Amino acid sequence: MAARGTGLLRSLLSRCSSPGPGLARCASSLPPPGAWSSLARLPHRDLYRLSVTDPDRFWGSAAADRLRWEEPFHRVRDCDLRAGKIRWFLGGKINVSVNCLDVNVEKHPDRVALIWERDEPGTEVKVTYRELLETTCRLANALKSRGIQKGDRVAVYMPVSPLAVAAMLACARIGAVHTVVFAGFSAEALAGRIQDAQCKAVVTFNQGVRGGRLLELKATVDAAVKRCPTVQHVFVAQRTETPAVMGPLDVPLEEVMSCQPPRCPPEPLDSEAMLFLLYTSGSTGFPKGLVHSQAGYLLYASLTHQYVFDHQDGDVFGCMADVGWITGHSYVVYGPLSNGATTVLFESTPVYPDPGRYWETVQRLSISQFYAAPTALRLLLKYDQSFVKKYDRSSLRTLGSVGEPINHEAWHWFHSVVGDGRCPLVDTWWQTETGGVCIAPRPAEDGAAIVPAMAMRPFFGIQPELMGEKGERLAGNGVGGALCISQPWPGMARGIYGDQQRFLDAYFKPYPGCYFTGDGALRSQDGFYQITGRMDDVINVSGHRLGTAEIEDVLDEHPEVPESAVIGFPHEIKGEVPFAFVVLKDYSSSSSSSSSSVVVLQQLRELVSTKIARYAVPEHFLVVKRLPKTRSGKIMRRILRKVAMGTTGDLGDVSTLDDPSVVDEVIEAHEQHRKRQEGEKKESSSSPSL
Repeated sequence: MAARGTGLLRSLLSRCSSPGPGLARCASSLPPPGAWSSLARLPHRDLYRLSVTDPDRFWGSAAADRLRWEEPFHRVRDCDLRAGKIRWFLGGKINVSVNCLDVNVEKHPDRVALIWERDEPGTEVKVTYRELLETTCRLANALKSRGIQKGDRVAVYMPVSPLAVAAMLACARIGAVHTVVFAGFSAEALAGRIQDAQCKAVVTFNQGVRGGRLLELKATVDAAVKRCPTVQHVFVAQRTETPAVMGPLDVPLEEVMSCQPPRCPPEPLDSEAMLFLLYTSGSTGFPKGLVHSQAGYLLYASLTHQYVFDHQDGDVFGCMADVGWITGHSYVVYGPLSNGATTVLFESTPVYPDPGRYWETVQRLSISQFYAAPTALRLLLKYDQSFVKKYDRSSLRTLGSVGEPINHEAWHWFHSVVGDGRCPLVDTWWQTETGGVCIAPRPAEDGAAIVPAMAMRPFFGIQPELMGEKGERLAGNGVGGALCISQPWPGMARGIYGDQQRFLDAYFKPYPGCYFTGDGALRSQDGFYQITGRMDDVINVSGHRLGTAEIEDVLDEHPEVPESAVIGFPHEIKGEVPFAFVVLKDYSSSSSSSSSSVVVLQQLRELVSTKIARYAVPEHFLVVKRLPKTRSGKIMRRILRKVAMGTTGDLGDVSTLDDPSVVDEVIEAHEQHRKRQEGEKKESSSSPSL
């Protein structure tokens, strides 16, 4: 197979290996039907090489053969990263819901599409592809019956559930643009997103259920839409038996759906038409409404789902993300369904009713791939291993980490304890902006090594570049810089809704000709990529540039530290020094001056000095009970910076925090720390000199 694949690659590359007329012909011609099945037999390294040397043939073949088109495309791409122009599969018309539903109903109508792992353990609900198609069509017809049509924006404010998935697919079926807002955002945050997108309708539940608690979703929507004059209808479904208080804009969703036919003609949509808007939380300023298109996004989600996670027919794919985030879009909904997979919708929390919930779910549902955030893993590793070991996890074949760089302790616990050391663990790097995984240990050849806590290898079509401080490309291995991507790929965002200039300034202006990710990275001596964190989380200590994630990774190696956050703090001589907020497993002695904490903090200083350098040792440590995080699990460092600086009078928008009360805890801990330091200074100054 390898020899045959190599011969095929040489044949394909020979048609595009030299500049001039031959290359021009190759770039403008479309691949023959069935070309992808031949390409897919290539070894991964050869397939990657083809994807970056002849992207038109690679992506054109994949799009033509993996997607069902209403009208075929006539040109693979028209892209110019210098101008921020990104257009794929020109002339083609497609319907995403057809590719996720109708195609699979034709092949296996009774295959389970969704397993809704409800908050209440052991009450999962299974939905077949036939049932999901009928539900989607009824919901689409319900939207149309209230005047929702192609191009209208619809806000979906629902927890992960079959109806939330159907709402997304119903919008896709009729050509409406969905913007899913995490069902935990405040009314103010929801209103801001509805206003920015000028949504015509909202789809919600009466209540949500998570971790045994009720969430008053309808009440939140009511408060939000008072400030949203564009909203004409609020479609309300019932998650609990508590009846919702209905107003003049409200439409009982299930009641209206029951009167609709289970068939809805799909709208043929231009390949570059908007599929959805998704607002990023952002560290400063108002969230950005990132635009994703139809065909390019779907193709990229489909390919990455299959190849990164080694998805095979019959697998049960378990991504623990909420549909309110890009991970839920790409790897709960669109990627798995486009591949005919059975995908898990996890409504609960990893510790409800106890810290074994994930692993009990793995056993009961026979999950094959398990994809979760390091935040959840760090939470769970604090508990006894018995919560993992008492459940059968033999169905697991691939483990995945998403959302932030995973620290070594969490990686090894996930790999050795959860996966029993036998499951490949893919640490995936990507963003809302990229649409899907861009760097991960897989795909790779059988037996290829995985370096712990490292994203490692670029996906097909992704060409990473590391840039220096003067904008120069950094060649060779053993270097670090700003992570850019020098070649377009179909899944990338097309813009920021209503503010294209902001899109160009943020992603294409800093390094002309490249997409700037905003992240820093290292390229190891072996040529693998290690993400070091956001570039705005890089601090400069006496001329030494340090990624805060690098320091955090070392701190988190300590067995008593489940997680930490490091920021830059002004220093009169050094410019900046690291300031570390540290969570200890035993918080009964929360004071940084307690004997147990003093010992741990000294050990942390020694660890950083040994692992990195003396200049990397945090000048300040603050022991806290919890860290302020967004609902997607990201630490909100701008709040920590203000706490450290003592400028907490204006914390800005905290509506994206999972629990705003954490801020008060951190402020109080910092105030106690400050008073203690002042007391120590007074004692020192009043002591008689010898």
